[in-house]
Amino acid sequence: MVAVHALDILGDPVRRRIVELLAAGEASAGEVGRTVQAEFGISQPAVSQHLRVLREAGFARVRPQGTRRLYALEPAPLAEADAWLAAFRAFWEPPLAALGTELARGRRERRLAAEHAERGGSARPSDHDAADHGAAERTSAERAAASDNTTDKEH
Repeated sequence: MVAVHALDILGDPVRRRIVELLAAGEASAGEVGRTVQAEFGISQPAVSQHLRVLREAGFARVRPQGTRRLYALEPAPLAEADAWLAAFRAFWEPPLAALGTELARGRRERRLAAEHAERGGSARPSDHDAADHGAAERTSAERAAASDNTTDKEH
C-alpha cells in the first residue's frame, strides 16, 4: 500500500520537519540541514540521509544549482496518504464540528454578557435576556412559522 508506506516515511519526526520546511518552498540542502541540526541536534550526514530517504520515497525532488542542491516537495505521495486517510475522517470531523459550535456558543454568550454589562445589568445576562436576544435575531418568516405552529396546537 502506497499510503501506508507514506505514513511509514512520515513517521519520523525529522522527516516530517523536513517536509514542513519544503512545503514552504524550495530550499537548499544546507538551509534544511542548518534548521534540522539546530532543532534536533543531529549531524549533517544524518540530515543528508533523511533527505535521501524522502527523495527515494518520492516525497522530494532535487535539482543542482551550481554547487548547491535544491530540494522541493513532491505532492503526489502526500495526496495518496490524504486519500487513504479520507476513509477515517468521519471519526474526527463531526467532533471537531461540534467543538466549533460550542466555541461559537461560548463567544456569543461572552458577547451577550459584555453587552448586558454595558447596559448596566449584571455581568451575566439571564436566560430570559438570551431568549429575547435570540427572538430578535429571528427573521419575520421564522416568527410567522412559530406563530402558525402555536395556532395549530390551539385548534
